[in-house]
Amino acid sequence: MKTWKINLIVLWFGTFLVNAGMTMITPFLSLYLSQNLHVHGEKALGFWAGLIFAANFATSFMFQPLWGKLADKYGRKIMLLRSGFGMAIVISLMGFATSPWQLLLLRLLNGTISGFNPASVSLISSTTPKKNIGFAMGIIQSGTVAGTILGPLIGGLMANYIGFRPIFYITGLLLFAASMLALFMVREKFDRQEAAKMREVSVLAGFRELGKTPQLPALFAVTFLLQFAMLSPMSVLPLYVEKLHGTAVNLPFWAGFVSAVTGMSNMVSSPILGRFSDKIGSHRILTFALIGASLTLIPQAFVQSVWQLIIVRFLMGICMGGLLPSVNALIRLYTPDGMESRAFGFNSSTLALGNLLGSMIGGFLSGYIGIEGLFVIAGIMLLINTVWVRTKLYGKRAKAVSVR
Repeated sequence: MKTWKINLIVLWFGTFLVNAGMTMITPFLSLYLSQNLHVHGEKALGFWAGLIFAANFATSFMFQPLWGKLADKYGRKIMLLRSGFGMAIVISLMGFATSPWQLLLLRLLNGTISGFNPASVSLISSTTPKKNIGFAMGIIQSGTVAGTILGPLIGGLMANYIGFRPIFYITGLLLFAASMLALFMVREKFDRQEAAKMREVSVLAGFRELGKTPQLPALFAVTFLLQFAMLSPMSVLPLYVEKLHGTAVNLPFWAGFVSAVTGMSNMVSSPILGRFSDKIGSHRILTFALIGASLTLIPQAFVQSVWQLIIVRFLMGICMGGLLPSVNALIRLYTPDGMESRAFGFNSSTLALGNLLGSMIGGFLSGYIGIEGLFVIAGIMLLINTVWVRTKLYGKRAKAVSVR
Protein backbone atom coordinates (compact mmCIF):
# COMPACT_ATOMS: atom_id res chain seq x y z
CA MET A 1 0.00 0.00 0.00
CA LYS A 2 1.24 3.49 -0.80
CA THR A 3 2.67 5.55 2.03
CA TRP A 4 0.03 8.28 1.86
CA LYS A 5 -2.76 5.69 2.17
CA ILE A 6 -1.12 4.06 5.21
CA ASN A 7 -0.71 7.51 6.80
CA LEU A 8 -4.35 8.29 6.09
CA ILE A 9 -5.65 5.05 7.65
CA VAL A 10 -3.45 5.31 10.75
CA LEU A 11 -4.24 8.99 11.32
CA TRP A 12 -7.96 8.40 10.78
CA PHE A 13 -7.89 6.09 13.81
CA GLY A 14 -5.69 8.57 15.63
CA THR A 15 -8.01 11.53 15.09
CA PHE A 16 -11.02 9.38 15.95
CA LEU A 17 -9.51 8.32 19.27
CA VAL A 18 -8.27 11.83 20.12
CA ASN A 19 -11.63 13.48 19.46
CA ALA A 20 -13.58 10.68 21.14
CA GLY A 21 -11.30 10.99 24.16
CA MET A 22 -11.74 14.76 24.27
CA THR A 23 -15.55 14.54 24.22
CA MET A 24 -16.09 11.46 26.41
CA ILE A 25 -16.09 13.73 29.44
CA THR A 26 -19.00 15.86 28.19
CA PRO A 27 -22.00 13.74 29.38
CA PHE A 28 -20.78 13.26 32.95
CA LEU A 29 -18.67 16.37 33.69
CA SER A 30 -21.20 17.82 36.13
CA LEU A 31 -21.69 14.43 37.80
CA TYR A 32 -17.93 13.92 38.11
CA LEU A 33 -17.62 17.34 39.76
CA SER A 34 -20.49 16.56 42.13
CA GLN A 35 -19.79 12.96 43.07
CA ASN A 36 -15.99 12.76 42.91
CA LEU A 37 -14.69 16.32 43.32
CA HIS A 38 -17.23 17.42 45.97
CA VAL A 39 -18.69 20.44 44.17
CA HIS A 40 -22.20 21.09 45.45
CA GLY A 41 -24.93 23.57 44.57
CA GLU A 42 -26.42 24.33 41.16
CA LYS A 43 -24.58 27.63 40.75
CA ALA A 44 -21.21 26.18 41.73
CA LEU A 45 -21.66 23.19 39.42
CA GLY A 46 -22.66 25.43 36.51
CA PHE A 47 -19.68 27.73 37.11
CA TRP A 48 -17.07 24.97 37.35
CA ALA A 49 -18.51 22.89 34.48
CA GLY A 50 -18.54 25.88 32.13
CA LEU A 51 -15.05 26.99 33.16
CA ILE A 52 -13.52 23.52 32.85
CA PHE A 53 -15.26 22.85 29.52
CA ALA A 54 -14.01 26.16 28.02
CA ALA A 55 -10.47 25.87 29.45
CA ASN A 56 -9.29 23.41 26.82
CA PHE A 57 -10.46 25.67 23.96
CA ALA A 58 -8.88 28.78 25.49
CA THR A 59 -5.31 27.43 25.73
CA SER A 60 -5.66 25.55 22.44
CA PHE A 61 -6.53 28.84 20.73
CA MET A 62 -3.38 30.47 22.11
CA PHE A 63 -0.84 27.69 21.52
CA GLN A 64 -1.82 26.10 18.17
CA PRO A 65 0.11 28.68 16.07
CA LEU A 66 3.26 28.01 18.12
CA TRP A 67 3.07 24.26 17.51
CA GLY A 68 2.46 24.95 13.82
CA LYS A 69 5.62 27.07 13.68
CA LEU A 70 7.66 24.30 15.33
CA ALA A 71 6.17 21.70 12.97
CA ASP A 72 7.42 23.68 9.96
CA LYS A 73 10.87 23.73 11.56
CA TYR A 74 11.20 20.21 13.01
CA GLY A 75 8.57 18.15 11.17
CA ARG A 76 4.87 17.29 11.47
CA LYS A 77 5.32 13.78 12.80
CA ILE A 78 7.24 14.86 15.88
CA MET A 79 4.50 17.39 16.70
CA LEU A 80 1.93 14.65 16.20
CA LEU A 81 3.72 12.40 18.69
CA ARG A 82 4.30 15.26 21.15
CA SER A 83 0.58 15.94 21.24
CA GLY A 84 -0.54 12.30 21.30
CA PHE A 85 1.74 11.10 24.09
CA GLY A 86 1.30 14.35 26.03
CA MET A 87 -2.50 14.18 25.98
CA ALA A 88 -2.38 10.47 26.92
CA ILE A 89 -0.54 11.40 30.12
CA VAL A 90 -2.62 14.49 30.94
CA ILE A 91 -6.02 12.86 30.39
CA SER A 92 -4.96 9.87 32.50
CA LEU A 93 -4.02 12.30 35.29
CA MET A 94 -7.53 13.78 35.16
CA GLY A 95 -8.74 10.52 36.69
CA PHE A 96 -6.61 11.25 39.77
CA ALA A 97 -7.96 14.79 40.31
CA THR A 98 -9.32 15.43 43.80
CA SER A 99 -10.51 19.03 43.37
CA PRO A 100 -12.05 21.15 40.60
CA TRP A 101 -8.90 23.30 40.55
CA GLN A 102 -6.80 20.29 39.63
CA LEU A 103 -9.18 19.28 36.84
CA LEU A 104 -9.22 22.87 35.55
CA LEU A 105 -5.41 23.06 35.46
CA LEU A 106 -5.20 19.71 33.67
CA ARG A 107 -7.76 20.86 31.08
CA LEU A 108 -5.72 24.03 30.55
CA LEU A 109 -2.58 21.92 30.13
CA ASN A 110 -4.36 19.57 27.75
CA GLY A 111 -5.35 22.48 25.51
CA THR A 112 -1.78 23.78 25.66
CA ILE A 113 -0.19 20.56 24.40
CA SER A 114 -3.01 19.59 22.02
CA GLY A 115 -2.46 19.74 18.29
CA PHE A 116 -2.95 16.18 17.04
CA ASN A 117 -5.65 17.23 14.57
CA PRO A 118 -3.80 20.08 12.79
CA ALA A 119 -0.57 18.05 12.77
CA SER A 120 -2.46 15.14 11.17
CA VAL A 121 -4.03 17.41 8.55
CA SER A 122 -0.68 19.04 7.80
CA LEU A 123 1.11 15.69 7.50
CA ILE A 124 -1.61 14.22 5.28
CA SER A 125 -1.58 17.31 3.05
CA SER A 126 2.22 17.11 2.64
CA THR A 127 2.33 13.38 1.80
CA THR A 128 -0.81 12.99 -0.34
CA PRO A 129 -0.66 13.49 -4.13
CA LYS A 130 -2.40 16.70 -5.21
CA LYS A 131 -4.96 14.77 -7.26
CA ASN A 132 -6.15 13.00 -4.08
CA ILE A 133 -5.90 15.84 -1.57
CA GLY A 134 -9.65 16.57 -1.40
CA PHE A 135 -10.51 12.92 -0.78
CA ALA A 136 -7.82 12.65 1.92
CA MET A 137 -9.05 15.80 3.67
CA GLY A 138 -12.60 14.42 3.61
CA ILE A 139 -11.51 11.10 5.11
CA ILE A 140 -9.54 12.71 7.94
CA GLN A 141 -12.47 15.04 8.62
CA SER A 142 -14.79 12.04 8.92
CA GLY A 143 -12.51 10.59 11.61
CA THR A 144 -12.66 13.84 13.56
CA VAL A 145 -16.45 14.05 13.32
CA ALA A 146 -16.95 10.36 14.13
CA GLY A 147 -14.90 10.74 17.31
CA THR A 148 -16.75 13.90 18.28
CA ILE A 149 -20.16 12.23 17.79
CA LEU A 150 -19.41 8.87 19.37
CA GLY A 151 -17.23 10.18 22.21
CA PRO A 152 -20.14 11.41 24.39
CA LEU A 153 -22.09 8.22 23.65
CA ILE A 154 -19.15 5.97 24.57
CA GLY A 155 -18.40 8.07 27.66
CA GLY A 156 -22.01 7.93 28.83
CA LEU A 157 -22.23 4.16 28.37
CA MET A 158 -18.91 3.51 30.11
CA ALA A 159 -19.87 5.75 33.05
CA ASN A 160 -22.88 3.51 33.74
CA TYR A 161 -20.74 0.38 34.04
CA ILE A 162 -17.28 1.34 35.31
CA GLY A 163 -17.71 4.76 36.91
CA PHE A 164 -16.11 8.07 36.02
CA ARG A 165 -12.44 7.82 36.94
CA PRO A 166 -11.62 4.65 34.91
CA ILE A 167 -12.84 6.43 31.74
CA PHE A 168 -9.90 8.83 31.97
CA TYR A 169 -7.43 5.93 32.35
CA ILE A 170 -8.93 4.05 29.40
CA THR A 171 -8.93 7.20 27.26
CA GLY A 172 -5.27 7.83 28.09
CA LEU A 173 -4.42 4.23 27.19
CA LEU A 174 -6.22 4.50 23.84
CA LEU A 175 -4.40 7.77 23.03
CA PHE A 176 -1.10 6.12 23.93
CA ALA A 177 -1.93 3.21 21.59
CA ALA A 178 -2.84 5.61 18.77
CA SER A 179 0.43 7.50 19.27
CA MET A 180 2.45 4.28 19.22
CA LEU A 181 0.70 3.29 16.01
CA ALA A 182 1.65 6.65 14.49
CA LEU A 183 5.23 6.31 15.76
CA PHE A 184 5.84 3.04 13.94
CA MET A 185 3.56 3.29 10.89
CA VAL A 186 3.34 6.95 9.83
CA ARG A 187 6.03 8.04 7.37
CA GLU A 188 7.04 11.60 6.58
CA LYS A 189 9.71 12.91 4.22
CA PHE A 190 10.88 16.03 6.02
CA ASP A 191 14.18 17.74 5.23
CA ARG A 192 15.26 19.45 8.45
CA GLN A 193 18.32 20.97 6.82
CA GLU A 194 16.15 22.59 4.17
CA ALA A 195 13.67 23.74 6.82
CA ALA A 196 16.53 25.23 8.87
CA LYS A 197 17.37 27.49 5.93
CA MET A 198 13.94 29.12 6.10
CA ARG A 199 13.87 32.61 7.59
CA GLU A 200 13.07 32.51 11.32
CA VAL A 201 10.00 34.62 12.16
CA SER A 202 7.89 34.99 15.29
CA VAL A 203 4.36 33.63 15.55
CA LEU A 204 2.89 37.13 15.13
CA ALA A 205 5.16 37.91 12.18
CA GLY A 206 4.17 34.58 10.64
CA PHE A 207 0.51 35.49 10.96
CA ARG A 208 1.14 38.84 9.27
CA GLU A 209 3.04 37.09 6.49
CA LEU A 210 0.24 34.60 5.94
CA GLY A 211 -2.22 37.50 5.98
CA LYS A 212 -0.51 38.89 2.88
CA THR A 213 -2.13 36.00 0.99
CA PRO A 214 -5.70 37.36 0.83
CA GLN A 215 -7.33 33.95 0.50
CA LEU A 216 -6.08 32.68 3.87
CA PRO A 217 -7.90 35.11 6.23
CA ALA A 218 -11.12 34.38 4.34
CA LEU A 219 -10.56 30.63 4.75
CA PHE A 220 -9.75 31.01 8.46
CA ALA A 221 -13.02 32.92 8.82
CA VAL A 222 -14.94 29.97 7.34
CA THR A 223 -13.54 27.68 10.05
CA PHE A 224 -14.37 30.16 12.81
CA LEU A 225 -17.92 30.83 11.63
CA LEU A 226 -18.62 27.13 11.04
CA GLN A 227 -17.69 26.25 14.62
CA PHE A 228 -19.49 29.30 16.00
CA ALA A 229 -22.65 28.37 14.08
CA MET A 230 -22.45 24.78 15.32
CA LEU A 231 -21.72 25.55 19.00
CA SER A 232 -23.77 28.70 19.66
CA PRO A 233 -27.19 26.99 19.79
CA MET A 234 -26.03 23.75 21.46
CA SER A 235 -26.59 24.81 25.07
CA VAL A 236 -30.23 25.76 24.43
CA LEU A 237 -31.01 23.24 21.67
CA PRO A 238 -32.67 20.77 24.12
CA LEU A 239 -35.05 23.56 25.19
CA TYR A 240 -35.90 24.22 21.54
CA VAL A 241 -36.61 20.52 21.01
CA GLU A 242 -38.87 20.59 24.08
CA LYS A 243 -40.71 23.58 22.61
CA LEU A 244 -41.28 21.71 19.33
CA HIS A 245 -41.86 18.24 20.75
CA GLY A 246 -43.60 19.07 24.00
CA THR A 247 -42.91 17.32 27.29
CA ALA A 248 -43.56 13.90 25.80
CA VAL A 249 -41.74 10.71 26.73
CA ASN A 250 -38.17 10.24 25.41
CA LEU A 251 -37.42 13.96 25.27
CA PRO A 252 -33.72 13.38 26.15
CA PHE A 253 -33.47 10.92 23.26
CA TRP A 254 -34.91 13.40 20.77
CA ALA A 255 -32.68 16.19 22.05
CA GLY A 256 -29.62 13.98 21.64
CA PHE A 257 -30.72 12.76 18.22
CA VAL A 258 -31.24 16.32 16.95
CA SER A 259 -27.72 17.17 18.10
CA ALA A 260 -26.13 14.04 16.60
CA VAL A 261 -27.88 13.93 13.23
CA THR A 262 -25.81 16.82 11.85
CA GLY A 263 -22.59 15.03 12.72
CA MET A 264 -23.82 11.77 11.20
CA SER A 265 -24.55 13.32 7.80
CA ASN A 266 -21.33 15.36 8.04
CA MET A 267 -19.29 12.21 8.63
CA VAL A 268 -20.81 10.46 5.60
CA SER A 269 -20.66 13.41 3.21
CA SER A 270 -17.08 14.56 3.97
CA PRO A 271 -15.25 11.84 1.97
CA ILE A 272 -17.81 12.00 -0.86
CA LEU A 273 -17.58 15.76 -1.26
CA GLY A 274 -13.82 15.54 -0.83
CA ARG A 275 -13.60 13.19 -3.79
CA PHE A 276 -15.82 15.51 -5.83
CA SER A 277 -13.52 18.41 -4.98
CA ASP A 278 -10.61 16.52 -6.56
CA LYS A 279 -12.61 16.43 -9.79
CA ILE A 280 -14.25 19.86 -9.96
CA GLY A 281 -12.10 21.91 -7.58
CA SER A 282 -12.18 22.58 -3.85
CA HIS A 283 -13.15 26.22 -4.40
CA ARG A 284 -16.41 25.19 -6.10
CA ILE A 285 -17.30 22.65 -3.40
CA LEU A 286 -16.55 25.29 -0.75
CA THR A 287 -18.85 27.82 -2.43
CA PHE A 288 -21.74 25.36 -2.78
CA ALA A 289 -21.24 24.06 0.77
CA LEU A 290 -21.20 27.57 2.25
CA ILE A 291 -24.40 28.53 0.45
CA GLY A 292 -26.04 25.23 1.44
CA ALA A 293 -25.01 25.58 5.10
CA SER A 294 -26.36 29.14 5.19
CA LEU A 295 -29.68 28.20 3.60
CA THR A 296 -30.18 25.24 5.95
CA LEU A 297 -29.29 27.21 9.09
CA ILE A 298 -31.94 29.92 8.65
CA PRO A 299 -34.99 27.60 8.19
CA GLN A 300 -34.27 26.01 11.59
CA ALA A 301 -35.73 29.15 13.12
CA PHE A 302 -39.09 28.53 11.43
CA VAL A 303 -39.68 24.76 11.74
CA GLN A 304 -42.93 23.62 13.34
CA SER A 305 -42.00 20.10 14.47
CA VAL A 306 -39.01 18.17 15.69
CA TRP A 307 -39.04 16.04 12.55
CA GLN A 308 -38.71 19.14 10.38
CA LEU A 309 -35.77 20.22 12.54
CA ILE A 310 -34.12 16.82 12.15
CA ILE A 311 -34.48 16.87 8.36
CA VAL A 312 -33.09 20.41 8.04
CA ARG A 313 -30.17 19.67 10.37
CA PHE A 314 -29.42 16.46 8.44
CA LEU A 315 -29.21 18.52 5.23
CA MET A 316 -27.06 21.10 7.01
CA GLY A 317 -24.64 18.35 8.04
CA ILE A 318 -24.30 17.24 4.41
CA CYS A 319 -23.38 20.78 3.37
CA MET A 320 -21.02 21.28 6.29
CA GLY A 321 -19.27 18.04 5.35
CA GLY A 322 -17.80 19.88 2.39
CA LEU A 323 -16.53 22.90 4.33
CA LEU A 324 -13.52 21.90 6.44
CA PRO A 325 -12.04 19.43 3.89
CA SER A 326 -12.27 22.12 1.19
CA VAL A 327 -10.83 24.74 3.53
CA ASN A 328 -7.90 22.49 4.42
CA ALA A 329 -7.21 21.64 0.77
CA LEU A 330 -7.29 25.32 -0.19
CA ILE A 331 -5.09 26.34 2.74
CA ARG A 332 -2.52 23.85 1.44
CA LEU A 333 -2.86 25.33 -2.06
CA TYR A 334 -2.44 28.99 -1.13
CA THR A 335 0.04 28.77 1.76
CA PRO A 336 3.67 29.73 0.93
CA ASP A 337 6.06 26.78 0.92
CA GLY A 338 7.56 26.02 4.32
CA MET A 339 4.66 27.56 6.26
CA GLU A 340 2.02 24.86 5.80
CA SER A 341 1.96 23.62 9.41
CA ARG A 342 1.85 27.18 10.68
CA ALA A 343 -1.18 27.89 8.48
CA PHE A 344 -2.96 24.77 9.74
CA GLY A 345 -2.03 25.78 13.27
CA PHE A 346 -3.70 29.17 12.83
CA ASN A 347 -6.72 27.47 11.28
CA SER A 348 -6.95 25.14 14.28
CA SER A 349 -6.66 28.19 16.53
CA THR A 350 -9.64 29.85 14.82
CA LEU A 351 -11.55 26.57 15.19
CA ALA A 352 -10.86 26.58 18.94
CA LEU A 353 -11.89 30.25 19.11
CA GLY A 354 -15.17 29.43 17.33
CA ASN A 355 -15.82 26.64 19.83
CA LEU A 356 -14.98 28.89 22.77
CA LEU A 357 -16.99 31.95 21.72
CA GLY A 358 -19.84 29.86 20.32
CA SER A 359 -20.35 28.04 23.60
CA MET A 360 -19.99 31.24 25.65
CA ILE A 361 -21.89 33.77 23.53
CA GLY A 362 -24.64 31.47 22.25
CA GLY A 363 -26.27 30.93 25.63
CA PHE A 364 -26.01 34.64 26.47
CA LEU A 365 -27.50 35.87 23.16
CA SER A 366 -30.33 33.34 23.23
CA GLY A 367 -31.71 35.11 26.29
CA TYR A 368 -32.27 38.20 24.15
CA ILE A 369 -33.00 36.94 20.63
CA GLY A 370 -33.93 33.31 21.27
CA ILE A 371 -32.40 30.29 19.59
CA GLU A 372 -34.33 31.27 16.47
CA GLY A 373 -32.32 34.48 16.31
CA LEU A 374 -29.08 32.52 16.65
CA PHE A 375 -29.96 30.40 13.62
CA VAL A 376 -30.77 33.46 11.51
CA ILE A 377 -27.67 35.42 12.52
CA ALA A 378 -25.36 32.42 11.94
CA GLY A 379 -26.88 31.85 8.49
CA ILE A 380 -26.47 35.51 7.50
CA MET A 381 -22.86 35.52 8.72
CA LEU A 382 -22.07 32.49 6.56
CA LEU A 383 -23.71 34.12 3.54
CA ILE A 384 -21.55 37.22 4.00
CA ASN A 385 -18.52 34.98 4.39
CA THR A 386 -19.49 33.25 1.12
CA VAL A 387 -19.25 36.53 -0.77
CA TRP A 388 -15.88 37.31 0.85
CA VAL A 389 -14.42 33.87 0.12
CA ARG A 390 -15.70 33.79 -3.45
CA THR A 391 -14.22 37.23 -4.16
CA LYS A 392 -10.81 36.23 -2.82
CA LEU A 393 -10.66 32.75 -4.37
CA TYR A 394 -11.81 33.76 -7.82
CA GLY A 395 -9.98 37.07 -7.86
CA LYS A 396 -6.50 35.65 -7.18
CA ARG A 397 -6.91 31.96 -7.73
CA ALA A 398 -5.47 31.74 -11.25
CA LYS A 399 -2.33 33.59 -10.20
CA ALA A 400 -1.84 31.46 -7.09
CA VAL A 401 -2.29 28.20 -8.98
CA SER A 402 0.13 29.26 -11.71
CA VAL A 403 2.80 30.03 -9.10
CA ARG A 404 2.48 26.48 -7.80
